[in-house]
Amino acid sequence: MSAATHDVGFKRELEQKVLAGERLTREDGLALYESDDLAWLGGLAHEVRTRKNGDVVHFNVNRHLNMTNVCTASCAYCSFQRKPGEKDAYTMRIEEAVRLAKAMENDKLTELHIVNGLHPTLPWRYYPRSLKALKEALPAEVSLKAFTATEIHHFEKISGMSASEILDELIDAGLESLTGGGAEIFDWEVRQHIVDHDTHWEDWSRIHRLAHEKGLKTPCTMLYGHIEEPRHRVDHVLRLRELQDETGGFQVFIPLRYQHDFVDMQDGKIRNRLQARTSMATGAEALKTFAVSRLLFDNVPHVKVFWVMHGVQTAQLALNHGADDMDGSVVEYKITHDADNYGTPNKLTRDDLLDLIRDAGFRPVERNTRYETIREYEGPDPARRESPQPMRV
Repeated sequence: MSAATHDVGFKRELEQKVLAGERLTREDGLALYESDDLAWLGGLAHEVRTRKNGDVVHFNVNRHLNMTNVCTASCAYCSFQRKPGEKDAYTMRIEEAVRLAKAMENDKLTELHIVNGLHPTLPWRYYPRSLKALKEALPAEVSLKAFTATEIHHFEKISGMSASEILDELIDAGLESLTGGGAEIFDWEVRQHIVDHDTHWEDWSRIHRLAHEKGLKTPCTMLYGHIEEPRHRVDHVLRLRELQDETGGFQVFIPLRYQHDFVDMQDGKIRNRLQARTSMATGAEALKTFAVSRLLFDNVPHVKVFWVMHGVQTAQLALNHGADDMDGSVVEYKITHDADNYGTPNKLTRDDLLDLIRDAGFRPVERNTRYETIREYEGPDPARRESPQPMRV
């Protein structure tokens, strides 16, 4: 059998499985990554995202708050962390965090997203007190989405409490969702080279399982485009898919593109130890990753494109390759912007997001952290769509 005939047969078999709603296997995932037919991959993924979410693209109005960049870990890809005593290391007093959050109120945000370094000396009580103070200061509709599983694991060590007790206290203080970070790539073959903390699959999954048992819905992520191979991405998604079978607690999967150009904006220091042996995923590789992830991850309702890490145009294209959520109007996303020299904006307004979503051919729906609809908007202008035009950028 010729390669071309085999390729046609493989495509027909995969199409039939997808159209029938059958679960794809590890081998299917690897075969999908081997295909260079991006239009075909995108079309299949778009079929699935349309089945799950119609012509809707979800978004929310959120802000990011990083209360400290001091971190005991030195992960190979990270430009955000600083060691105690470094010139631009910082830790906010709770009052300062509240003041910054209050200054964001006028944007009618519905979510505050909080991620920090693993600070070696901050006491555990700082974290629930911060959430409680923020919750009291902000309008009721603002959800607190805070802390990675890595941070929760760190809190276990500094408090002597169990993750279950920690989550209970944080929920009492106002926590509505964990963040999805700390996942990176779970396979140890890759993970040992990129991560400098001891929260690996066993603890990451344990903590999210606990959060789901307590009624929290959480996101999950994958950092791709560095030293991993497609087989590691497939393995990563299938681990999450199996956990989702068990708990049903993941709302959204977020592929995060590794940022290669990790020269810090402030001091010119290269903190990325992977830089010499990596490039960065191309737009085509990013779109393939979204498509294959959407096809494999059949039991998670949403796939989000984080435009800060992909650029606005690739993010728009991802909406036709399986994504149905465009991350909100982020301001000062330092974890990427300390590394990004590609001109990506650090803020989009609600109107900017509406324009981008309509421009890509979809109907915008504003949501909250729990994916409840806040407001539905008109879809694309039918008159404009009558004749082909380039996307506005």
